[in-house]
Amino acid sequence: MSNYQLHGDVAVISMNNPPMNTMSHGNRGFVKAALDAANADASVKAIVLTGAGKVFSSGAEIKEFNTPAAIADPNLRDVIKALEDSPKPVVAAVHGVAMGGGLELAMGCHYRVASPGALIALPEVKLGVLPGAGGTQRLPRLIGVEKALDMIVSGNPVKSEKFAAGTLFEQIVEGDLIAAAVKLAGEMASASAKSGAPYKRVRDISIAAPGATFFADARTATAKAQRGYPAPVKCVDAVEASTSMEFEAGCTYERECFMELVATNESKAMRHYFFGERTVAKIPDVPDDTPLRPIKSAAVIGAGTMGGGITMNFINAGIPVTMLEMKQEALDKGLAIIRKNYENTAKKGRMTMEEVEQRMALITPVLSYDALKNADIVVEAVFEDMAVKEAVFKQLDAVMKPGAILASNTSTLDVNKIASFTQRPQDVIGTHFFSPANVMRLLEVVRGEKTAKDVLATTMKLSKTIKKIGVVSGVCDGFIGNRMIEQYSRQAGFLLEEGASPEQVDKAIEKIGFAMGPFRMGDLAGNDVGWYIRKRRYVEKPNVRYSKTADLICEQGRFGQKTSAGWYDYKAGDRTPYPSPVVQAILEQHRKDLGITPRQISDGEIVERLMYALVNEGALIVEEGIAMRAVDIDMIYMSGYGVPPFLGGPMFFADRKGLKNVVASMEKFAANKNADPGFWKPAPLLARLAAEGKTFN
Repeated sequence: MSNYQLHGDVAVISMNNPPMNTMSHGNRGFVKAALDAANADASVKAIVLTGAGKVFSSGAEIKEFNTPAAIADPNLRDVIKALEDSPKPVVAAVHGVAMGGGLELAMGCHYRVASPGALIALPEVKLGVLPGAGGTQRLPRLIGVEKALDMIVSGNPVKSEKFAAGTLFEQIVEGDLIAAAVKLAGEMASASAKSGAPYKRVRDISIAAPGATFFADARTATAKAQRGYPAPVKCVDAVEASTSMEFEAGCTYERECFMELVATNESKAMRHYFFGERTVAKIPDVPDDTPLRPIKSAAVIGAGTMGGGITMNFINAGIPVTMLEMKQEALDKGLAIIRKNYENTAKKGRMTMEEVEQRMALITPVLSYDALKNADIVVEAVFEDMAVKEAVFKQLDAVMKPGAILASNTSTLDVNKIASFTQRPQDVIGTHFFSPANVMRLLEVVRGEKTAKDVLATTMKLSKTIKKIGVVSGVCDGFIGNRMIEQYSRQAGFLLEEGASPEQVDKAIEKIGFAMGPFRMGDLAGNDVGWYIRKRRYVEKPNVRYSKTADLICEQGRFGQKTSAGWYDYKAGDRTPYPSPVVQAILEQHRKDLGITPRQISDGEIVERLMYALVNEGALIVEEGIAMRAVDIDMIYMSGYGVPPFLGGPMFFADRKGLKNVVASMEKFAANKNADPGFWKPAPLLARLAAEGKTFN
């Protein structure tokens, strides 16, 4: 099909930049040239603009970000002005997706029709910016200020039929979209020829200003809800400009806001996240066309917190699960918790009770390993102990069908060792889900020495199917995330010995954006989990020094929220952490026992020690090949450890600070005998990049 066709006296221009018809420099040039050709052709009375294939346009071409092509003539604003100023009516025929620059392009046309189900959005805020081609000025004129502000601040897509009664679309077309657009274009041309009336331009629509305090209230609420993100508040400012300024002045202000935001560290970090989510899916030695194993059914061993959450991931994706437990009571309890989770979602209006029953029907509860034999993949979620894993995998090896993937939800244990318990190590892989598994987006996919490439490729594809960000890790104790968090936690413990309090450490790291600090995190996860791991470390790595503070509180039975006492005190039914006099007394006595005189520690030192502990261990992990790239580490921390996208992850944080500055700070920390001086020797990769003036990313 040609990208420029005549349907009688109507020219149909089809953007053809597969798969998403992004507004690349080439596509912008094509639309402008095709529009000029149509306007120059006396036989053409009207024009339809659409997208070839499955979508209208998803907006900016990400491959052109930070390149001259992104702003080369004709830029998107030039193309939109040409559409708006066209002497012949232009109808946008929207289908599939119209997002960002794609929606701005459609709003530059005189009229719009859409297929039902088309996703409409201005998602620029998710990249730390705002629409830059008139989106904040045109959308309020078409759908009203309040609805437009919600769409622009959230960046979330809305289905086209939601606009059926408004002025964004003249029609929602159930049948042939192009035929309907051609018909409308012809009618508009004829009507204008008879009446002499100009074609509709969105810029000319009058806009009703909301109440006097609307924008002030919106600004306050947005700043509170989106703490740390500058773009959402700027979106409010730009939408307000649509009501207080002339159209061109509003567009100029919008552009100024865009240019200001695009230069911020927060936007750079969020673009790092955006590209990172796509980069981590690429495995250099696994071709994109690697044949995948079919995953039509799954099995999960364990109906506890992790097993139940993993099961929900599969059934949410429509994959039936056989769930195994050893006792009926445990099985019934697990099923009841899953049902309760879904019923709570239904009470909030996010699903129907019919959907609850449909998902529960996908679970087959069993008490025998033999019932798992036909599953395409089995994930064990049993106790984190090698002897327990050995018993499970020997049984799986005996019953599972040939070609089934055997996955372990281990968080620290040796996947190669686990694979050795079977006669099919090529089928064994680690799938480290994060708790709660039905909520957290991260999935560490642990590749064993003998894991087959098709098993790895299938598991990575499965991660997308169940809406996870899959990141590949090699085998080491703790893999990527937990190996790094151990060093972070060690430094947090040393800070307590030197004079900081748990609440000071937590508040310092939370102030820069972390969801919670190390001590609140420990109380949530259960301090006994870390205690169990440290006991193993004391045997396996006797030369590694740990602060004894965590052991001391565990010896008091203070395991966190589940015991209403951990680093903090908790009240019944209240997860608020309250500073604990008991913990304070333990810390004071421990410092006396060590002969340490407590000192004042700045929040800046706390942040640097915690962050650079992550960075140094991360550099070792990249150098060892456990992580393929620094961005893989950043994605793990942003999707699984509460690091917000506006920070960009620990490695990006270090890049922004300057690796030479990171190394200089580490040298300062190495002079502190209480901070484990040996740890602060820069990893070879970090030292080399710093000396060369380079960055991780």
